[in-house]
Amino acid sequence: MTAPPAGRRLASLLFERPSRFSHWAPLAIRLVVGGGFMQHGFAKLLRGPDMFAGILAAIGVPAPELMSWLTVAIEILGGLALVIGAFVTLAAIPMIVVLLVATFTVHLPYGFSSIKLMSVQNGVAHFGQPGYECDLLYLAGIVALMLSGAGPWSVDTLIARRMHRAT
Repeated sequence: MTAPPAGRRLASLLFERPSRFSHWAPLAIRLVVGGGFMQHGFAKLLRGPDMFAGILAAIGVPAPELMSWLTVAIEILGGLALVIGAFVTLAAIPMIVVLLVATFTVHLPYGFSSIKLMSVQNGVAHFGQPGYECDLLYLAGIVALMLSGAGPWSVDTLIARRMHRAT
């Protein structure tokens, strides 16, 4: 029996078989999305939740002080849950709500692109308001984790294995 032509082998590798490393994809998504959420939460916390509450009040969000603290908690704790892969589907729900509120109340009017080069002065780039592109990327990552599971090196996988052994 002869080996298939190189073109067919390449097509098979690229399009037919998932990589033997594909089960690691959720880990990469968890680290990027969870880490990003945590960074946004810590930035709000370090600037002071009162400052964020003022922004929320200006755009008409009800109970801005409460929503400010709630948003910070969701971003930090939800981000941490994703990073360690703990209760991913449960943590995803409030994270999706935060993203949708940010999309429709802040980013939508600025269009899709999250990078809008406005000018360059003295070698320094100046950017405009971000659009909803990053919100969609975060949403896609969270939905992918909800569909695929937390993947390796996660609390969810550890719990599932222990439950499986117990039965």
